[in-house]
Amino acid sequence: MHLGPDLLVLGVLFVIAYVLGRLGKSVGLPAIPVYMVVGLIASPYFGWFPLDFGHSEYIELIAVIGLILLLFNLGLEFDQDEFFSNAGRLIISGGSYILINMAVGFAFGFLVGWGTREALIIAGITATSSSAIVTKLLIELNRLANRETPMILGVTVVEDIFIAIYLAIVSVVLSGETEIWPVIGRLGISFLFLVVMFSIARWGGRFVSRLFRTKDDELFTILFFGLAVMFGGLGEILGVTDAIGAFLIGLVLGATRYRNRIEHIAIPLRDVFGAFFFLNFGLGLDPSKFPEVIVPVVLAVVMTFVLNIIAGQFVAWLNKLGPQAGINTTAILANRGEFALILATLALAAGLDERIQPFAGLYVLIMAIVGPILAVNSERIGAFVLRTGSPKKAGGRKADAPSARDLEADEAIALMEAATSGGSVPAEPSGASELVTAAEPVSGASEGGGTAERDRLIEQAMQQSDDDGRRARDDEY
Repeated sequence: MHLGPDLLVLGVLFVIAYVLGRLGKSVGLPAIPVYMVVGLIASPYFGWFPLDFGHSEYIELIAVIGLILLLFNLGLEFDQDEFFSNAGRLIISGGSYILINMAVGFAFGFLVGWGTREALIIAGITATSSSAIVTKLLIELNRLANRETPMILGVTVVEDIFIAIYLAIVSVVLSGETEIWPVIGRLGISFLFLVVMFSIARWGGRFVSRLFRTKDDELFTILFFGLAVMFGGLGEILGVTDAIGAFLIGLVLGATRYRNRIEHIAIPLRDVFGAFFFLNFGLGLDPSKFPEVIVPVVLAVVMTFVLNIIAGQFVAWLNKLGPQAGINTTAILANRGEFALILATLALAAGLDERIQPFAGLYVLIMAIVGPILAVNSERIGAFVLRTGSPKKAGGRKADAPSARDLEADEAIALMEAATSGGSVPAEPSGASELVTAAEPVSGASEGGGTAERDRLIEQAMQQSDDDGRRARDDEY
């Protein structure tokens, strides 16, 4: 078996993805559309790329592992405490957003006229945000201190729960079963699996933690990776899809005390294998089919933004926030990404209308490009529409709220001071503000000549704090 040409192609594609990714990040674009474009230009349908794969089945297998790791990390990062402590408000806010988008999206799916099952898939594609792009935009735009940010993150949390239930239903619908009792049986098995795994995640984290009592990183990685793949396969066998099986085991492992250690290793794995998933999706896109779906895609894009304007303002009103917060919410939550492509992949495997794939691909490309651009300018848009003048005044940001970087820096300096002075470092600080209050200012840190010393202390303290499991998450997906 000679795999040299295939390895050469893969290496070239990843180098191209790196170059385009750097260019995309310079203008604020996420990596997802970049990987799709790289796959598209290398597609045999496109004809622009001189190289081709001889063993595409291997790429498809790696792409499946990428899908499993994407959903595994989504479950791993799910904040159960946040959800259960504010369940009422989150369900109302997130449920309202999902209901508005799903109901109209389902009707739109019927109007497209591709079929009932296709309508259900189109509704899911157009209804749910990309939690990864949403979180990444909030961090990069320095909006973690905005009043609407907890509401936005709450909506994404509810969307994660909805995705689990929705995929369980979709898997039964896509199975093609028509007899009522087999359908009820499959739904029963799917929901029983969901309930059992959610229950273990909620109350069994201490017992699951015992499985991971090893200091060997290699064995530790093999264990959680094996569990992710195994439960992906189990989910597929039980009829809830490999994606939701991986999500649920990630949810369980996220409830253990080893969550940060797993994330530290799993995120780079997710980034690499996830790139295979998006690249493989792009490889399967046929540009010659885009003209067939261009009208539905344009209508879906317009519908998505209109619905998000309505839903964003409604959710902001529910949370007693102003119109500008609603505009910011609209621009952030309008981003679509990985879940739409996952649904298109499932639909293609189930033999649904082939137009679903180019529809989802073109739709995500447009939304993942236009969405971040609107998010960057949402405060300017709000200032113009609301006639409030300066965008900074319209942004709804707390005037005295420090930036996320400032909080992180102050926490790092406080940790460093405590360590170097012989004092005890708090094991679980309740927030950066408490550390800042407790710590004495670093001499010269506020002066121009102390900038280098401040940065040195920050980096040194961050390295020490990493030993305690504190790690900034990279929410690229």
